[in-house]
Amino acid sequence: MDFDAIKTIAVVGLSDKPEKPSFRVAKYLQECGYRIVPVNPMVNEVLGEKSYPDLHSVPAEIEIDVVDIFRRPEDVLPIVEQAVARQGVKIIWMQEGIVNEEAAEIARSAGIEVIMDRCMLKEHQRCKLNY
Repeated sequence: MDFDAIKTIAVVGLSDKPEKPSFRVAKYLQECGYRIVPVNPMVNEVLGEKSYPDLHSVPAEIEIDVVDIFRRPEDVLPIVEQAVARQGVKIIWMQEGIVNEEAAEIARSAGIEVIMDRCMLKEHQRCKLNY
């Protein structure tokens, strides 16, 4: 996993509540210099960024490198289908506790790397410690 190749991360299910894992992970990644694109139909703005109701609603000029998913496993498939339909998505990242093999296969078939059941914050910290 090359975190240096990543610039923009769409966080699907990003909560505006600081106590939620999605908020903590996104805030950490934003503080590390990544652009965060919140995707949550229930909020207008998170971490100073406009929130979009779904990936289709994110303007095409915003290039998304990673789609980081904070949703139940049974809700992942349509998110992955939207990610596949976008140009430029390199990685589908399903957070800890999230595994959806059907969605993963669809992403892989489209040439998108898939990471499941791992926390992006923890993986980033681990990678940075190994440098």
